[in-house]
Amino acid sequence: MRLATIVPENATTSLAAVSVDTDRFVGLHAFLNFFGLRDLPENPAAPLEQFLPILMPRLSEFTRKLMDWPEHEKIFHQRGGKSFRAQKLCPPVLRPSTFRDFYAFEQHARTARDRRGWGMVQAWYEIPVFYFGNPNSLIAHDETIFAPANSQELDYELELGIVIGARGRDIPVAKAWEYVGGFTIINDLSARNLQRAEMDVGLGPAKGKDFATAVGPMLVTRDELSDKIDKEKISLDMRARVNGRDLSRGNSSALHHSFPNMIAHASRDADLFPGDLIGSGTVGTGCIWELGPENTGGWLKPNDVVELEIERLGILRTRVIARPL
Repeated sequence: MRLATIVPENATTSLAAVSVDTDRFVGLHAFLNFFGLRDLPENPAAPLEQFLPILMPRLSEFTRKLMDWPEHEKIFHQRGGKSFRAQKLCPPVLRPSTFRDFYAFEQHARTARDRRGWGMVQAWYEIPVFYFGNPNSLIAHDETIFAPANSQELDYELELGIVIGARGRDIPVAKAWEYVGGFTIINDLSARNLQRAEMDVGLGPAKGKDFATAVGPMLVTRDELSDKIDKEKISLDMRARVNGRDLSRGNSSALHHSFPNMIAHASRDADLFPGDLIGSGTVGTGCIWELGPENTGGWLKPNDVVELEIERLGILRTRVIARPL
């Protein structure tokens, strides 16, 4: 299934929805109620994360029902059901309780550290480290962003994201995939000069990252990608373009620390909740800092359009504008 949080056409509030064809959605509450689920959130406009624990045990079943949606749709409409087009695709989870962003691709870690003269440390290979991002600064597909104050080094970061679908604590690696609700694209937008200054102090990133993180456009459930998962590894092509020019290309199979290991580490002595967002960290070549601004035409600037594309997940587009006066 392809799940989303949308603002339907002719509406002003967001709605958790399921994609029923290329450009139409059905409210997730109405969809599940139609197929006989009764243990649903009382509020039909409940956020997507409230539906994930209900969906998790039956993902494949509802994916099959979607394949037969043309047959079901006539009855759905006869019973008063409605489908919508989206005027906006919001981040799939509007405000996750936590956003953990890892640093799990060796090529990116090695190149970025080398550019700062740091070199790699053995601990990187042993610990799937992460930082806590700002869950209140997530932005949607096709939104505009501008560089934060005092920064002229705006960068994109191409990442694969997962959304936790069920509550868990001390999750073993062998069971970690069972807690993944689905996959999405993350653009961990970064102000590099602010980030460097913070990390030279020994903490961060903080203000170098917390101004905006683009997520979306949808959440593709784990069962849809089962053929791409082999034990702990998931293999999805990843690429980034700026103004139509290919700059970054990699594959999620290059992760040194797998998502199951990230989940196990994140959940050690800590609860993970439905809707929690976890980022892979930047894929190799997946940002201007790693490629070198001298090789990319410089840092992001007003009127640039960044497109991050991950196999089967779609395209996450972000437009850069000038900072308002």
